[in-house]
Amino acid sequence: MSSTAASAQPWFALGDDHKSIVEQLERFAKDRFWPLQEKMDDEEWWPEEVFPALGELGYLGCTVPEELGGAGLDFFSSALVLQAVAKWNPSIGLALLAHENLCLNNILHNATPELCARYVPGMSNGTIVGCLGLTEPGAGSDALGSMRTTAKRDGDHYVLNGTKLYITNGPIAQVCLVYAKTSPEKGAHGITAFAVDTDLPGFEIAQKMKKMGMRGSQTAEIVLRDCRVPVENVVGEVDRGVKVVMSGLDLERIGLAFMMIGMCERALELSVDYAKSREQFGEKISQFQFVQGMVADIYAETESLRSFCYQVAAEVNHLEAGDVRGEVSKRAAAVVLQAGLVLMRCVDRAVQIHGGSGYIWEMEVNRLYRAGKLLQIGAGTNEVRRIIIAREILGR
Repeated sequence: MSSTAASAQPWFALGDDHKSIVEQLERFAKDRFWPLQEKMDDEEWWPEEVFPALGELGYLGCTVPEELGGAGLDFFSSALVLQAVAKWNPSIGLALLAHENLCLNNILHNATPELCARYVPGMSNGTIVGCLGLTEPGAGSDALGSMRTTAKRDGDHYVLNGTKLYITNGPIAQVCLVYAKTSPEKGAHGITAFAVDTDLPGFEIAQKMKKMGMRGSQTAEIVLRDCRVPVENVVGEVDRGVKVVMSGLDLERIGLAFMMIGMCERALELSVDYAKSREQFGEKISQFQFVQGMVADIYAETESLRSFCYQVAAEVNHLEAGDVRGEVSKRAAAVVLQAGLVLMRCVDRAVQIHGGSGYIWEMEVNRLYRAGKLLQIGAGTNEVRRIIIAREILGR
């Protein structure tokens, strides 16, 4: 696929290649992932076949070169994959985002060729699942400045000690991209990234965390106790971990916004289906103007969000990893901020249309509502997103 497929069309439109990705993957996700939703939510269960199935279809390692086992697609394509998957199973969409963007792409664009050869092909075919070890119990929005995990050089190894919290894919991952302070006296400028095999001695899953929503997506607290990591597993340069984490952060936010397009689309479908089938006062509630207004609002907000997301994704589509700073950081923060606000308004209306049934745990619209709130918190809270936007507009 040409990396200029998006630029050949208006920012808000899709070319034929991108349309085929959405159409094919939506059919696949509806058939394979949608039926898993209820069990995943009720039991906090993860289906092991998910990543191999996506890998077999060619939708893991979207932006990975073909010689490393990837699909060789553009960033816009990878975002559309997230949109299509999240529409039919938000938990799987979130797990995919953590694997692809937070771990795989950061290794791909920053690690040595030897390290890439060790991890990237397996992560592209689904035999290796990745996660990100960044956030800590006392360091959420200030993940870098308040980091306490340390890595001390001991011969041919670094010895890692610390705790990581809210780690998506933690319980199912084979590799974790861990950030630790190699020069604590330098603060955020003394952090190094490491590719850590999760079966190493000293790498422990302290607890699997129970969440309000996205319950099928596996989330863990990770404890590192004298975990010895080979020197060659350093990703990027020593004490330059900030560069690694920042190289993908803006793209993560854009990908997250695409997930929310899919979830808004599903909220609209559920609302329309329910409104056409539910009868009150002797007629379908779709005939009530209040209901019609809520359906129209969900549609209008979803389409406006789609245009904004597609425009921003097209703007960064040609950029190399690590180039997305400044103006693009503002745009990425703005699109994910707006996406979160739109999503919560849309799912709130969808629950209102469903009435009492929308408040019932096992209803799909209820799962959407619970899942949506996380997306106003992860990848920087709404408040952090606003700070980024304001700083770029007003100057620091």
